[in-house]
Amino acid sequence: MRRQSRKQPVRRKSPKQASDGQPGAAAPTRIRRVRDRIFDTACKLFYEHGIRAVGVDAIAQAAGTNKMSFYRNFPSKDELVAQYLRAHAQEYWRWWDETLAQHPAEPRRQIEALFDAYLPHAQEHCSRGCAIANAAVECSEGDSVVSGIIREHQAETRRRLRELARAMRARDPDVLGDALMLLIEGGYSTRVAAPDEVGPGCAARSAAHALLEAHAPKSGG
Repeated sequence: MRRQSRKQPVRRKSPKQASDGQPGAAAPTRIRRVRDRIFDTACKLFYEHGIRAVGVDAIAQAAGTNKMSFYRNFPSKDELVAQYLRAHAQEYWRWWDETLAQHPAEPRRQIEALFDAYLPHAQEHCSRGCAIANAAVECSEGDSVVSGIIREHQAETRRRLRELARAMRARDPDVLGDALMLLIEGGYSTRVAAPDEVGPGCAARSAAHALLEAHAPKSGG
C-alpha cells in the first residue's frame, strides 16, 4: 500500500495583505505619506536655499527617507521642481480669484483689491520673493518643462491684468495691464532685498492707483 504523503497546505497571501506584511489598504497610504513628506520638504528647501543648491540627497535626508524612496515617488528632480512650481502657481491663482470674487463685475475695484491685498500676501508668503520669479533667475532655457511653467505663469498674469484693464474700459488697456504687471512682479522681487514695511513694495498700491487714475478716472470707470 502506497503511503500517502501529507502535503503542507499552501499558504496564500490574503488579498488584503501587502508584500511587506502590512495591510494592503495601509500601503498606498504609507506611500502617499512618504511622497507628501518628500514633496513638502523639497518645497521648503527649494524656497529657502534655491532650486539648484538643493540636491536629491539633501531632500531625502531632510525628509527622513532615502534616494530609492525619492525615485520611487518622483522620476527625477526636474519633475519634482515642476510640481513645486505648479503648486505655487495654483496657490497664487487661488488667492487671486478669491480676492477678485469679493467685487464681482467691478473690474477697477478688483484691480484695487489685488493691490490692497498685495502687501499682506507678500509679507505672509514671500519672505524670499516669488518662488516662480526666483526659479526664472535660476533656470536656463534648457530646462524646457520648468521654463514652460514660468512662461505660462507670466503670460497668464499679463493676460489677466490686460483683461481687467479692458473690462474697466481703460484708454490703453494693454499698456495699463503691462504697467500693473511690472508693479506686481517688481514688488515681489524687491521683497528679497527690502522688507515690505520700508521697501519699494509699500508704494505698489499708491502707484497702481495713480495708473488707474491716469488711464481711467473713476468717473469714467
